[in-house]
Amino acid sequence: MLSKLPPAAANPALLVGFETGDDAAVYKINDEQGVVATTDFFMPIVDDPFDYGRIAATNALSDVYAVGGTPIMALAIAGFPVNKMSQEQIQQVLAGGTSACADAGVPVGGGHTIDAPEPIYGLAVVGLVRPDRIKRNSDARAGDMLILGKGLGVGILGAALNKDELDPDGYREMLESTTKLNAIGADLAGMDGVHGVTDVTGFGLGGHLFEMCEGAGLAATLVWEKLPILPKALHYARAGYNTGAANRNWQSFGEHVTVPGDMEQWQKNMLMDPQTSGGLLVSCPPDRADTVTALFHEQGYAFASVVGEMTAGAPHVTVR
Repeated sequence: MLSKLPPAAANPALLVGFETGDDAAVYKINDEQGVVATTDFFMPIVDDPFDYGRIAATNALSDVYAVGGTPIMALAIAGFPVNKMSQEQIQQVLAGGTSACADAGVPVGGGHTIDAPEPIYGLAVVGLVRPDRIKRNSDARAGDMLILGKGLGVGILGAALNKDELDPDGYREMLESTTKLNAIGADLAGMDGVHGVTDVTGFGLGGHLFEMCEGAGLAATLVWEKLPILPKALHYARAGYNTGAANRNWQSFGEHVTVPGDMEQWQKNMLMDPQTSGGLLVSCPPDRADTVTALFHEQGYAFASVVGEMTAGAPHVTVR
């Protein structure tokens, strides 16, 4: 929808706007400081109100990290059906969000709450970034290797949860992934050789990688065997669990993604599986890939892996 608005880039101080579907906006204050601003919120994806708050807040904070910024303050955005939810449940959602922000060293300075038919919760987040260290989703270069910071399959675990068929190990796996902050993004911003960065969220890996391709004017190749998949998600995917959002992602991006003719349906589902608070997708030269991957591992991103490369060519994603 934003694409129908007048170009925001007409203001030279707005260094990152909506033109390439980037993760957050950045406004230049001076040569040393840029303000990062983003907002994200959604309806519950888990039943526990505290966990819901943690996941939603972690997801919102991720957009600041994805452009290389450090979040400094957040405001809560919430709507609750006050005739259906107890005060304790509402307080637990807000407490979960505040807990995630505390883990990030970010104060929640206030917010706004309305009476709504269904619960919604998230954050508006403000951060800081050096203008010369901004990481855009459009800055990948031909020959760059692609590194994914978290395992795939959160949406599939959520699909099993919605059917009351997700086992305790699967829930723990889902919670660990969705509440792991992408704080490494601020460190990646200061590394030589890190080019393009985005976080993999609602459009799935295939959709967000195509956005990188489109922004950079490049093609990309993914190697299926190298994709990190959460173990329990792999189990449920093979059992046929999937989301409507993955199907919609295929409808939106399918013409831009080529897969092997013998690829199984569960594998196709995984390529477009919507990720809540998904991992960062990083492009960097081959001689920096081991260093970047090692940094991910050192900071507790156990699933971080090299998954493909950017190549010259018209924007397109090929899976082999």
